[in-house]
Amino acid sequence: MERWRGRVALVTGASAGIGAAVAVELVRLGMKVVGCARDVGKIQKLAAECQSAGHPGVLVPFKCDLSKEEEILSMFAAIKEQHKGVDVCINNAGLAHADLLLSGKTSGWKNMMDVNVLALSICTREAYQSMKERNVDDGHIININSMCGHRVFPKAVLHFYTATKYAVTALTEGLRQELRAENSHIRATCISPGLVETEFALRLYSNSPDKASAAYSAYKPLEAIDVANAVTYVLSAPPHVQIGDVQMQGTEQA
Repeated sequence: MERWRGRVALVTGASAGIGAAVAVELVRLGMKVVGCARDVGKIQKLAAECQSAGHPGVLVPFKCDLSKEEEILSMFAAIKEQHKGVDVCINNAGLAHADLLLSGKTSGWKNMMDVNVLALSICTREAYQSMKERNVDDGHIININSMCGHRVFPKAVLHFYTATKYAVTALTEGLRQELRAENSHIRATCISPGLVETEFALRLYSNSPDKASAAYSAYKPLEAIDVANAVTYVLSAPPHVQIGDVQMQGTEQA
């Protein structure tokens, strides 16, 4: 990770869970991390903790509603003005609503598409343009995907969410092909975790806490730091190594 010290990473959805763990780990390793989320107060608290811990990097909180393109574009403009640009883009933000295909609300579907697919695509485009205009040819775009991006689980509450994650799988491979066509050495990677012990299940089953607890009963879930370690592993790969997709999941309970 030495070559990334002092360079700029954007981490979306950095206020909690995987995003927070990734942001803190990159700061610990010396990067300047712009962490964005709607709840910027949580990121400000994380930034203070990083400073108190004496981490060599810095966490820069940025308030951004990723469902609004104008806010994403304003964020990239601010990053350009204050930090020159983005060298690493980690598209972590994602959400799920328990809106079934047969009876779900269109508003829930749209929100999942806006954040999980469109925001990821907009951030990817803007990050690439930031790298290109500064002749950064060793950048990295990492999409935090899901095992739901590779298989359809028999859980109706996850079916539309699964469609958005299949889109992430296709977008990452499409991005890799477009970068290759441009003779770019910027790399694109998916990281696809299974169940991770975060607020995800609690939010998905907000009206049924028992279901949220049951989601973690059959398997020992991954922890957010496990995914953060996968991110640093991918970033640490030598220039000639292209890691396409890291699939990971917890172990079955005894």
